[in-house]
Amino acid sequence: MAKIVLATFGSLGDLHPIVALGLELKRRGHHIRFATMDFYREKIEMLGFDYVPMAPHLDPNDIADSPELVDAHTGTEKILREIIIANVPAMYDDLLAAVEGADILITGEIIYAAKSVVEKTGIKWVTTTLAPISLLSTHDPSVPPMATWFENLRFLGAGFHGLLFRLIRMSMHSWLDEYRKFRLSLGLDPDDDPIFRDKFSRDLHLIMFSRALGSPQPDWPAGAVQTGFCFYDGQSDSGQMPDALGEFLDAGEPPIVFTLGSAAVMDPRDFFEESVKAAKMLGRRAVNLYGVFNEPPHGLTDSIVGFDYAPYSKLFPRAACVVHQAGVGTTGQVLRAGVPQLIMPYAHDQPDNAARCRRLGVAEIIGRDDYTAESASRLLTQILAGDNYSKRSAEVAAIVDSEGGTAAACDAIDGVLS
Repeated sequence: MAKIVLATFGSLGDLHPIVALGLELKRRGHHIRFATMDFYREKIEMLGFDYVPMAPHLDPNDIADSPELVDAHTGTEKILREIIIANVPAMYDDLLAAVEGADILITGEIIYAAKSVVEKTGIKWVTTTLAPISLLSTHDPSVPPMATWFENLRFLGAGFHGLLFRLIRMSMHSWLDEYRKFRLSLGLDPDDDPIFRDKFSRDLHLIMFSRALGSPQPDWPAGAVQTGFCFYDGQSDSGQMPDALGEFLDAGEPPIVFTLGSAAVMDPRDFFEESVKAAKMLGRRAVNLYGVFNEPPHGLTDSIVGFDYAPYSKLFPRAACVVHQAGVGTTGQVLRAGVPQLIMPYAHDQPDNAARCRRLGVAEIIGRDDYTAESASRLLTQILAGDNYSKRSAEVAAIVDSEGGTAAACDAIDGVLS
């Protein structure tokens, strides 16, 4: 039995794939310790894992109070500079305590203190990627959130995108000034780049999304293992299916499902109100998942209902279409469910995930500022007409189902341990 530390930061879309690893590794007999923010303590302990706090500590109200965190133009910089990099010293101290006596450290995205802990302790290290944009491939270029038109330049090839990425790295060089000073204070090489160049472990890097969303590229990290999605959606802790929702699904045709995940839902604007109107215009049954911190939207009826939460794996396969924000956790669940999608991306990886789904032929995209009942109903009419989107969605679901992401990832981790 190995002692394993899992460290992650972010929304449920960031936490749940790492929880999936933890549950499977625990089933295989390993001892699991989670390092993450205090907001998830109860959830982690309900699952039977040891919990240790790791800075920075946020909760959903931080997003509600600071909507720029999920803004396409400001979100990435604000999270990386003001939240992650500013808290690297505290994260380092917490993570150093978490790995005491452990055999291996497995980290999610943006755990920028991890490499310093690894270099100081010599612990084995496994890194993970949840979405294609994080790999920064010049052969399969992603769509940056602040410039969605970038998708139209994919045809220009790896040379062009390599030059462009170098310019982006140069423009972000100053973001890491405090990180470099911290590394120097530890007696470590300050010339380290946890955003682009130096964020992948040499022991093992897990690429935890489906090949349907992004296939292996020549510039992926050497020795990386692509596993497929690692699914978990709360059913082993507090994430139960509401009885009333099950009854609603049994009572009629598959509904349109409207959801904004666990982070974007904290700044929904009028998304749910417009979605209720769109469902009425279409004469369709609908489910609105409006979040535990929001009030139910106006205009709900017996055929257009709302719930604060439901496990996606139980709901999405019974939907006619899912309207969502394209966080990678939500996207993976919709792809696995094999149903068409209408996507309204916010920031971070979401515009790229949305573009990839559209290129797969399973989705259409609508801009956040363009989302109205009229515009949504027009696109939903297009998606629900005929069976083109449904047929392609079923084909992609077969790929996702075949991958067995969680088992494949844990097999690779066991290989490092042995």
